[in-house]
This record gives sequence, C-alpha cells and structure tokens, in this order.
Amino acid sequence: MTRDASGLARELGVELPDDLLTLALTHRSYAYENGGLPNNERLEFLGDSVLGVVVTEVLYRDFPDLAEGQLAKLRAAVVNAQALADVARSLDLGAYIRLGRGEETTGGRDKVSILADTMEAVFGAVFVHTGIETAKELIRGLFIPLIGQAAELGAGLDWKTSLQEAAAAAGMGAPEYVVSHVGPDHAREFHARAIVDGGIVGEGKGRSKKAAEQLAAEAAYGRILDRDIPGSDAGAHNAGA
Repeated sequence: MTRDASGLARELGVELPDDLLTLALTHRSYAYENGGLPNNERLEFLGDSVLGVVVTEVLYRDFPDLAEGQLAKLRAAVVNAQALADVARSLDLGAYIRLGRGEETTGGRDKVSILADTMEAVFGAVFVHTGIETAKELIRGLFIPLIGQAAELGAGLDWKTSLQEAAAAAGMGAPEYVVSHVGPDHAREFHARAIVDGGIVGEGKGRSKKAAEQLAAEAAYGRILDRDIPGSDAGAHNAGA
C-alpha cells in the first residue's frame, strides 16, 4: 500500500503542493493503468539536470585542485542510478511511489531504475516549486556523504581498475565480467558478475553495461580488501604482504 506523500515531504524538510509531489511520485505504470494520467517523466528529466548541475558545482568548489578528468570521474561515481537508488532507500522513497499492479507485484518499489528515476523527479519538483537554492540545499544534504566517500578513493574512482589492482596485489588472476540483461530496449536493466579466479566475487545492476560492471567491481573490491573470498588464498597473500 502506498504511503501518504506528506510523510515524504516531512522527511525531505521541504514543503511541496500535494498535486506536484503526487505527480513526482507517479510512475508511468500507474498512470497508464489509470486512464493515462500525467506521470513523473518530465519532472525526472528536469531533476536529472538539476542534480547534475548541483553536484558539478559542489565538486568544482570543494575540489579546486582536481583536473577536469578527475572531476568527471568523481561526478560519475556520485550521479548514477545505484547512488540515486541508495539515497532513495534512505528516505524509504519506494513506499511512496504510485505504481501499477504489474510493477507492484514484481518488486517495483525496490527496483534501482524506478527508485533512481523517482528520486530525480522529486528533485525536479523541488526545483519547480522552490527554485535552485532549496534544491541545492536538499541535494547537498543527501549527496555530500557520497561525495566524501568517493573522494577518499582518489584514483580508485574507476572500480574496475581498483579491482584489477587489488586482485593483482592479492596474487589473484585478472577479473572478468559476465553481463546479462532484462527488459525492453527503452528500459533495459543490466546484471554484471565480477569473476576472479573462477569465482563470483561481486555483482551489480545498472541501466547500462558499464554501470553494472562498475558496481560489480566495487562489491568485489570490498570483498577482496576484507579478505572475504571463500575458497581463495587472497587472505594468505594479503597476510604475507
């Protein structure tokens, strides 16, 4: 059952008209099943740009010594579907989304693509009603922790490169990736598995093959650093380093 959207407004700390917030939370599946109601895709389109501008400005001002290429990598590590979905989950956003019956029964409230798109739509709604300053304050509050986490990685913003280096340091083979996908061309979701020494070490899902592989590499990188690789001698290699 969909929660009352007023609870989300309180969580965000932003006052929005009921009709605008409801629109931001209306997935196209719900709109279609209810006679072609307006859906949140236009707000999503707007919110995507607002998010990009705000995060880019934060990076530009907070990291004056980083070159353009490093800033671009840092932005990509923060502004992606998985990061948006994680922020959405922290707000329990899925509980507020208006979904069609098909999406409801197939776990749509926790799908990365739906959560990410709806989060962007909410940012779009905040921008429309309150302007850029309030949107900036909201986005900064939600994304500063992610930016800090990504910045700590430095050159390791490319998770595939980081995983390759970690696997080599642990005396393991070069990582390989197996990628599958589901859904139609316009809403395809990719599932990647990072394989090291013949075993699946990390998995990730994303709206592109590249994004899914990066998330799988991130998961695998963490496991190798934590020596959490059953059946491998990574821990022994690390311990002897």
